[in-house]
Amino acid sequence: MTTFDERENAFEAKFAHDEEMQFKAQARCNKLLGLWAAEKMGKSGDEAAEYAKSVVIADFEEAGHEDVVRKVAADLGDLSGPEEIRAKMAELLPVAKAQVMSEAN
Repeated sequence: MTTFDERENAFEAKFAHDEEMQFKAQARCNKLLGLWAAEKMGKSGDEAAEYAKSVVIADFEEAGHEDVVRKVAADLGDLSGPEEIRAKMAELLPVAKAQVMSEAN
């Protein structure tokens, strides 16, 4: 194997790792958002955990994260709007990334 092939394989491995970490961070962010929304709806314990899981699953329905925003906004109704939900997602993403990175180390 040539040095070029080794570098190519290393870049491919790094890309795959970075994509996996981004996926995990986004899923964690959705979970945290679900827990936040569940608290706003007065849910706790297992009920909150189940709701958070449903938010994570909602992200698999279509490309992008607007499906999550729509689900949470519909579930929250008058308790929160799409703008607040997007802001909360932006706030939670760095937290989720930090959690995923600390678990990976």
